[in-house]
Amino acid sequence: MTRVEFYFNVADKLAKVTQLCERAVTKGHQLTVFTSDDAMSNQLQQKLWQYTPDSFLPSALPFDDTNQDVPIILDATGEHLIQDDILINLKDEYPPFFSRFRYLVELVGNDEDDKVAARRRYKFYRDRGYQVKSTDAALD
Repeated sequence: MTRVEFYFNVADKLAKVTQLCERAVTKGHQLTVFTSDDAMSNQLQQKLWQYTPDSFLPSALPFDDTNQDVPIILDATGEHLIQDDILINLKDEYPPFFSRFRYLVELVGNDEDDKVAARRRYKFYRDRGYQVKSTDAALD
């Protein structure tokens, strides 16, 4: 069963995604980041490619020729999933395909609209029997 973890009090979601990707890639994991749209995918890809001045986190979009060779896929549609290890959701709704992944990460920002949407997703997972862990990103 998919493990679900919510990170709340996330001041900058793209920075947190970058941090989580770095941790996971270092441990040999593959990730799919379910972005809100292509513009967010491109913005996140720039952050990952410029992670630190002397290193980068390789990523690709689902239909890139190199997508089989990189650990991070940035996907706004979920129509071309190529791995099932870790999913990071940046949309307001739950990803309909989340249960194929071993681990799902949900990020919750500080604004009230984001919190309301996150509460709906949290309830959705809990009501279906998933154990949901919560982590305060301000303390992480």
